Amino acid sequence: MNPLNIILTILLFLSGVLTVILVLMHSGKGTGVSDMIASSLYNAGTGSGILEKNLDRLTVITATVFIVCVIVMALTFPLGAIG
Repeated sequence: MNPLNIILTILLFLSGVLTVILVLMHSGKGTGVSDMIASSLYNAGTGSGILEKNLDRLTVITATVFIVCVIVMALTFPLGAIG
């Protein structure tokens, strides 16, 4: 296995696990883990919007890394190089 594929496999695993964890942390109807964290760290009215925005950004970033890893691995896995 090529070192590129090993690195991509590790990134794929880590980004997949992080994406699942971050998605589960999103609040659905006010009963999510992020609401529990926000209510314990801040008052109910302050900070929760910032926490949700940062959680959204992290989720998008990890999902994008996951998708890019899947695409690059689909192109390079049989040969170990693009082309």
